[in-house]
Amino acid sequence: MEKVIIALGGNALQEGSGPATAEAQLKIVEQSSEHIADIIGQGFQVVLAHGNGPQVGRIVLQNEYAAPITPAMPFDVCGAMSQGMIGYHMQQGLAKSLRKRGIDKGVATVVTQVVVDANDKAFAAPSKPIGPFYTEEEAGRLQAEKGYSVKEDAGRGWRRVVASPMPVEIVELPVVKAMIAQGFVVITVGGGGIPVIRGADGNLTGTAAVIDKDLAAEKLSEDVDADALVILTAVEQVCLNYGKPDEKRLSTISVAEANEYIAQGHFAPGSMLPKIQAAVQFASSKSGRRVVITSLEKAVDALQGKAGTTICG
Repeated sequence: MEKVIIALGGNALQEGSGPATAEAQLKIVEQSSEHIADIIGQGFQVVLAHGNGPQVGRIVLQNEYAAPITPAMPFDVCGAMSQGMIGYHMQQGLAKSLRKRGIDKGVATVVTQVVVDANDKAFAAPSKPIGPFYTEEEAGRLQAEKGYSVKEDAGRGWRRVVASPMPVEIVELPVVKAMIAQGFVVITVGGGGIPVIRGADGNLTGTAAVIDKDLAAEKLSEDVDADALVILTAVEQVCLNYGKPDEKRLSTISVAEANEYIAQGHFAPGSMLPKIQAAVQFASSKSGRRVVITSLEKAVDALQGKAGTTICG
Protein backbone atom coordinates (compact mmCIF):
# COMPACT_ATOMS: atom_id res chain seq x y z
CA MET A 1 0.00 0.00 0.00
CA GLU A 2 1.43 3.36 -1.05
CA LYS A 3 1.84 5.74 1.89
CA VAL A 4 0.80 9.30 1.07
CA ILE A 5 1.11 12.45 3.16
CA ILE A 6 -1.51 15.03 2.18
CA ALA A 7 -0.92 18.67 3.11
CA LEU A 8 -4.23 20.54 3.03
CA GLY A 9 -4.24 24.23 2.17
CA GLY A 10 -6.55 26.86 3.62
CA ASN A 11 -9.09 26.46 0.80
CA ALA A 12 -9.78 22.92 2.01
CA LEU A 13 -10.70 24.23 5.46
CA GLN A 14 -12.40 27.55 4.83
CA GLU A 15 -14.09 29.34 1.96
CA GLY A 16 -12.26 32.60 1.34
CA SER A 17 -15.38 34.74 0.94
CA GLY A 18 -17.57 32.83 3.37
CA PRO A 19 -18.29 33.52 7.03
CA ALA A 20 -15.56 32.58 9.50
CA THR A 21 -17.87 30.52 11.70
CA ALA A 22 -17.43 27.02 13.11
CA GLU A 23 -20.48 25.88 11.14
CA ALA A 24 -19.09 27.24 7.87
CA GLN A 25 -15.69 25.64 8.49
CA LEU A 26 -17.24 22.26 9.24
CA LYS A 27 -19.29 22.45 6.05
CA ILE A 28 -16.17 23.12 3.95
CA VAL A 29 -14.24 20.38 5.75
CA GLU A 30 -17.06 17.91 5.04
CA GLN A 31 -16.89 18.79 1.34
CA SER A 32 -13.10 18.44 1.34
CA SER A 33 -13.35 15.11 3.16
CA GLU A 34 -15.19 13.61 0.21
CA HIS A 35 -12.05 13.97 -1.91
CA ILE A 36 -9.78 12.64 0.85
CA ALA A 37 -12.09 9.65 1.32
CA ASP A 38 -11.89 8.98 -2.43
CA ILE A 39 -8.10 8.81 -2.16
CA ILE A 40 -8.34 6.40 0.78
CA GLY A 41 -10.88 4.39 -1.20
CA GLN A 42 -8.31 4.01 -3.99
CA GLY A 43 -6.13 2.04 -1.56
CA PHE A 44 -3.70 4.71 -0.42
CA GLN A 45 -2.55 4.87 3.21
CA VAL A 46 -3.17 8.52 4.06
CA VAL A 47 -1.72 10.81 6.72
CA LEU A 48 -3.04 14.37 6.89
CA ALA A 49 -1.33 17.68 7.63
CA HIS A 50 -3.01 21.07 7.38
CA GLY A 51 -2.51 24.80 7.61
CA ASN A 52 -3.98 27.10 10.25
CA GLY A 53 -3.12 30.64 9.13
CA PRO A 54 -6.64 32.14 9.12
CA GLN A 55 -7.77 30.19 12.19
CA VAL A 56 -4.82 30.93 14.48
CA GLY A 57 -4.95 34.58 13.44
CA ARG A 58 -8.59 34.81 14.50
CA ILE A 59 -7.90 33.02 17.78
CA VAL A 60 -5.16 35.54 18.54
CA LEU A 61 -7.57 38.41 17.77
CA GLN A 62 -10.24 36.89 20.00
CA ASN A 63 -7.72 36.62 22.82
CA GLU A 64 -6.56 40.20 22.37
CA TYR A 65 -10.07 41.68 22.33
CA ALA A 66 -11.12 39.61 25.35
CA ALA A 67 -8.00 40.51 27.36
CA PRO A 68 -9.87 43.00 29.62
CA ILE A 69 -12.09 40.09 30.74
CA THR A 70 -9.76 37.06 30.69
CA PRO A 71 -5.96 36.81 30.18
CA ALA A 72 -4.85 36.41 26.56
CA MET A 73 -3.13 33.13 25.73
CA PRO A 74 0.39 33.21 24.21
CA PHE A 75 0.84 32.53 20.50
CA ASP A 76 1.98 28.90 20.88
CA VAL A 77 -1.11 28.10 22.96
CA CYS A 78 -3.29 29.69 20.27
CA GLY A 79 -1.60 27.38 17.77
CA ALA A 80 -2.47 24.37 19.93
CA MET A 81 -6.07 25.58 20.13
CA SER A 82 -6.24 25.80 16.34
CA GLN A 83 -4.86 22.25 16.00
CA GLY A 84 -7.57 20.90 18.26
CA MET A 85 -10.37 22.84 16.57
CA ILE A 86 -9.38 21.97 13.01
CA GLY A 87 -8.55 18.37 13.91
CA TYR A 88 -11.97 17.97 15.53
CA HIS A 89 -13.73 19.17 12.39
CA MET A 90 -11.56 16.98 10.16
CA GLN A 91 -12.26 13.94 12.33
CA GLN A 92 -15.99 14.55 12.03
CA GLY A 93 -15.96 15.29 8.31
CA LEU A 94 -13.67 12.46 7.24
CA ALA A 95 -15.32 9.85 9.47
CA LYS A 96 -18.66 10.77 7.89
CA SER A 97 -17.26 10.44 4.35
CA LEU A 98 -15.59 7.11 5.13
CA ARG A 99 -18.76 5.66 6.65
CA LYS A 100 -20.66 6.65 3.52
CA ARG A 101 -18.23 4.50 1.50
CA GLY A 102 -18.29 1.59 3.91
CA ILE A 103 -14.64 2.13 4.85
CA ASP A 104 -13.91 1.13 8.46
CA LYS A 105 -11.01 3.36 9.51
CA GLY A 106 -10.44 5.37 12.64
CA VAL A 107 -9.49 9.04 12.29
CA ALA A 108 -7.52 10.73 15.08
CA THR A 109 -5.71 14.02 15.68
CA VAL A 110 -2.35 14.23 17.43
CA VAL A 111 -1.67 17.65 18.98
CA THR A 112 1.86 17.90 17.65
CA GLN A 113 4.89 19.87 18.80
CA VAL A 114 7.71 20.58 16.36
CA VAL A 115 11.15 21.64 17.57
CA VAL A 116 12.72 24.70 15.92
CA ASP A 117 16.15 26.28 16.34
CA ALA A 118 16.16 29.29 18.65
CA ASN A 119 18.84 30.80 16.41
CA ASP A 120 16.88 30.34 13.18
CA LYS A 121 17.30 33.52 11.12
CA ALA A 122 13.55 33.55 10.45
CA PHE A 123 12.95 35.06 13.88
CA ALA A 124 14.67 38.23 12.68
CA ALA A 125 12.61 38.42 9.47
CA PRO A 126 8.90 37.53 9.96
CA SER A 127 7.36 36.23 6.73
CA LYS A 128 4.48 33.81 7.45
CA PRO A 129 1.00 35.27 6.83
CA ILE A 130 -1.64 34.63 9.49
CA GLY A 131 -5.16 35.82 10.07
CA PRO A 132 -7.52 37.67 7.71
CA PHE A 133 -6.68 39.89 4.75
CA TYR A 134 -6.60 43.67 5.28
CA THR A 135 -6.51 46.71 3.05
CA GLU A 136 -3.21 48.57 3.02
CA GLU A 137 -4.74 51.25 5.24
CA GLU A 138 -6.01 48.71 7.80
CA ALA A 139 -2.65 46.93 7.83
CA GLY A 140 -0.83 50.20 8.44
CA ARG A 141 -3.09 50.96 11.37
CA LEU A 142 -2.46 47.53 12.94
CA GLN A 143 1.26 48.02 12.49
CA ALA A 144 1.14 51.39 14.21
CA GLU A 145 -1.25 50.44 17.02
CA LYS A 146 -0.17 46.88 17.83
CA GLY A 147 3.36 46.67 16.46
CA TYR A 148 2.49 43.86 14.05
CA SER A 149 4.71 43.04 11.12
CA VAL A 150 2.54 43.24 7.97
CA LYS A 151 3.19 42.37 4.34
CA GLU A 152 1.31 42.29 1.05
CA ASP A 153 0.36 38.67 0.27
CA ALA A 154 0.69 37.67 -3.41
CA GLY A 155 -1.63 40.39 -4.69
CA ARG A 156 -4.52 39.28 -2.47
CA GLY A 157 -4.26 41.95 0.24
CA TRP A 158 -2.25 42.66 3.38
CA ARG A 159 -1.80 40.27 6.31
CA ARG A 160 0.02 40.06 9.60
CA VAL A 161 3.24 38.04 9.34
CA VAL A 162 5.17 36.13 12.02
CA ALA A 163 8.45 34.21 12.09
CA SER A 164 8.48 30.95 10.12
CA PRO A 165 11.44 28.84 11.29
CA MET A 166 12.42 25.51 9.77
CA PRO A 167 11.11 22.31 11.41
CA VAL A 168 13.88 20.33 13.11
CA GLU A 169 12.14 17.49 14.98
CA ILE A 170 8.58 16.20 15.31
CA VAL A 171 8.23 15.49 19.02
CA GLU A 172 5.24 13.11 18.84
CA LEU A 173 6.64 11.15 15.87
CA PRO A 174 6.70 7.78 17.71
CA VAL A 175 3.00 8.18 18.53
CA VAL A 176 2.19 9.06 14.91
CA LYS A 177 4.12 6.04 13.62
CA ALA A 178 2.35 3.71 16.04
CA MET A 179 -1.06 5.00 14.96
CA ILE A 180 -0.20 4.65 11.27
CA ALA A 181 0.91 1.07 11.89
CA GLN A 182 -2.49 0.38 13.50
CA GLY A 183 -4.29 1.62 10.38
CA PHE A 184 -5.55 4.98 11.64
CA VAL A 185 -5.87 8.03 9.41
CA VAL A 186 -3.70 10.39 11.45
CA ILE A 187 -4.03 14.18 11.44
CA THR A 188 -0.73 15.63 12.60
CA VAL A 189 1.66 18.63 12.40
CA GLY A 190 -1.45 20.82 12.15
CA GLY A 191 -0.53 24.36 11.18
CA GLY A 192 3.05 23.13 10.79
CA GLY A 193 3.07 21.94 14.39
CA ILE A 194 3.29 23.93 17.62
CA PRO A 195 6.76 25.53 17.46
CA VAL A 196 8.84 24.69 20.53
CA ILE A 197 12.47 25.18 21.51
CA ARG A 198 14.37 22.43 23.32
CA GLY A 199 16.44 23.69 26.22
CA ALA A 200 19.77 22.35 27.46
CA ASP A 201 17.85 20.31 30.04
CA GLY A 202 15.74 18.69 27.30
CA ASN A 203 12.55 20.51 28.27
CA LEU A 204 10.38 22.15 25.61
CA THR A 205 9.18 25.76 25.59
CA GLY A 206 6.69 27.21 23.12
CA THR A 207 7.66 30.16 20.95
CA ALA A 208 5.76 32.75 18.88
CA ALA A 209 6.01 31.49 15.30
CA VAL A 210 4.19 29.51 12.61
CA ILE A 211 6.08 26.72 10.88
CA ASP A 212 5.15 26.45 7.22
CA LYS A 213 2.78 23.49 6.96
CA ASP A 214 4.26 22.29 3.66
CA LEU A 215 7.78 22.15 5.11
CA ALA A 216 6.46 20.39 8.21
CA ALA A 217 4.60 17.93 5.98
CA GLU A 218 7.84 17.32 4.08
CA LYS A 219 9.67 16.58 7.34
CA LEU A 220 6.87 14.23 8.35
CA SER A 221 6.99 12.52 4.94
CA GLU A 222 10.67 11.72 5.33
CA ASP A 223 10.29 10.62 8.95
CA VAL A 224 7.49 8.11 8.23
CA ASP A 225 9.13 6.97 4.95
CA ALA A 226 6.22 8.03 2.74
CA ASP A 227 6.10 7.22 -0.95
CA ALA A 228 4.47 10.47 -2.00
CA LEU A 229 3.75 13.94 -0.67
CA VAL A 230 0.61 15.61 -1.99
CA ILE A 231 0.43 19.37 -1.51
CA LEU A 232 -3.08 20.69 -2.10
CA THR A 233 -3.57 24.32 -3.00
CA ALA A 234 -5.99 26.63 -4.81
CA VAL A 235 -4.67 25.92 -8.32
CA GLU A 236 -4.68 22.74 -10.41
CA GLN A 237 -1.08 23.09 -11.57
CA VAL A 238 2.06 25.03 -10.75
CA CYS A 239 2.61 27.81 -13.26
CA LEU A 240 5.47 29.94 -14.48
CA ASN A 241 4.60 33.64 -14.91
CA TYR A 242 1.37 33.02 -12.97
CA GLY A 243 -1.48 35.30 -13.99
CA LYS A 244 0.43 36.84 -16.89
CA PRO A 245 -0.26 36.54 -20.63
CA ASP A 246 2.71 34.17 -21.02
CA GLU A 247 1.63 31.90 -18.15
CA LYS A 248 2.94 28.34 -18.56
CA ARG A 249 1.52 25.33 -16.71
CA LEU A 250 3.90 22.63 -15.49
CA SER A 251 2.96 18.94 -15.63
CA THR A 252 6.04 16.89 -14.71
CA ILE A 253 9.36 18.47 -13.76
CA SER A 254 12.61 17.28 -12.27
CA VAL A 255 14.22 18.52 -9.06
CA ALA A 256 16.85 20.24 -11.19
CA GLU A 257 14.20 22.11 -13.17
CA ALA A 258 12.37 23.10 -9.99
CA ASN A 259 15.59 24.49 -8.52
CA GLU A 260 16.21 26.46 -11.70
CA TYR A 261 12.73 27.99 -11.56
CA ILE A 262 13.28 28.91 -7.90
CA ALA A 263 16.55 30.64 -8.81
CA GLN A 264 14.75 32.57 -11.55
CA GLY A 265 12.27 33.91 -8.96
CA HIS A 266 9.12 32.37 -10.40
CA PHE A 267 7.47 31.52 -7.06
CA ALA A 268 6.19 33.93 -4.41
CA PRO A 269 7.53 33.62 -0.84
CA GLY A 270 4.79 32.67 1.61
CA SER A 271 2.73 31.24 -1.26
CA MET A 272 4.05 28.81 -3.90
CA LEU A 273 7.76 29.04 -2.97
CA PRO A 274 7.62 26.92 0.23
CA LYS A 275 5.59 24.30 -1.64
CA ILE A 276 8.26 23.98 -4.32
CA GLN A 277 11.02 23.99 -1.70
CA ALA A 278 9.26 21.20 0.19
CA ALA A 279 8.80 19.29 -3.07
CA VAL A 280 12.49 19.57 -3.94
CA GLN A 281 13.54 18.42 -0.47
CA PHE A 282 11.30 15.34 -0.44
CA ALA A 283 11.73 14.29 -4.07
CA SER A 284 15.52 14.39 -3.70
CA SER A 285 15.62 12.66 -0.30
CA LYS A 286 15.28 9.10 -1.63
CA SER A 287 14.98 7.41 -5.02
CA GLY A 288 11.42 6.85 -6.17
CA ARG A 289 9.81 9.54 -4.04
CA ARG A 290 7.50 12.03 -5.73
CA VAL A 291 5.56 15.16 -4.91
CA VAL A 292 2.23 16.15 -6.41
CA ILE A 293 0.99 19.74 -6.24
CA THR A 294 -2.61 20.26 -7.30
CA SER A 295 -6.09 21.32 -6.22
CA LEU A 296 -8.23 19.27 -3.87
CA GLU A 297 -10.69 18.50 -6.66
CA LYS A 298 -7.95 17.03 -8.87
CA ALA A 299 -6.09 15.09 -6.17
CA VAL A 300 -7.25 11.60 -7.18
CA ASP A 301 -6.42 12.23 -10.86
CA ALA A 302 -3.09 13.80 -9.92
CA LEU A 303 -2.01 10.74 -7.93
CA GLN A 304 -2.67 8.74 -11.09
CA GLY A 305 -0.59 11.15 -13.19
CA LYS A 306 -3.59 12.63 -14.99
CA ALA A 307 -3.54 16.13 -13.49
CA GLY A 308 -1.52 18.50 -11.34
CA THR A 309 2.21 19.04 -11.24
CA THR A 310 4.52 16.15 -10.32
CA ILE A 311 8.10 16.75 -9.11
CA CYS A 312 10.44 13.74 -9.31
CA GLY A 313 14.05 13.24 -8.27
